[in-house]
Amino acid sequence: MAPYRNLNAWKHAQRLAVECAKLARSLPPYEQEALADELRRSSYRVPLSIADGIARRGSRDCRAGLDTARAALAEVETILEIARDLGYVDAVAYEQLETIAVGTSKTLYGLLR
Repeated sequence: MAPYRNLNAWKHAQRLAVECAKLARSLPPYEQEALADELRRSSYRVPLSIADGIARRGSRDCRAGLDTARAALAEVETILEIARDLGYVDAVAYEQLETIAVGTSKTLYGLLR
């Protein structure tokens, strides 16, 4: 098994990506080429960047991958807020996604320290 799969940050990020992809499918048709696509791309980038960073040799390269994951996570959180404010996501679904995002953020921050 690849070492990144053992990391809680990657596990949280992977779950977040799956849940965001599900949410993206439910957004209105006129948002599929904008908000939904950006949500998918940003949410996929979080676990992909963690895996990429961990797989690279050298602390500088690893750090770059984790920084990219952190930036993508900020994008995901912002998109989720926009979707909530536009009424595309109900409060319960938003809270569930936000909880996963916070867990991802905390464990990712732990890796960056």
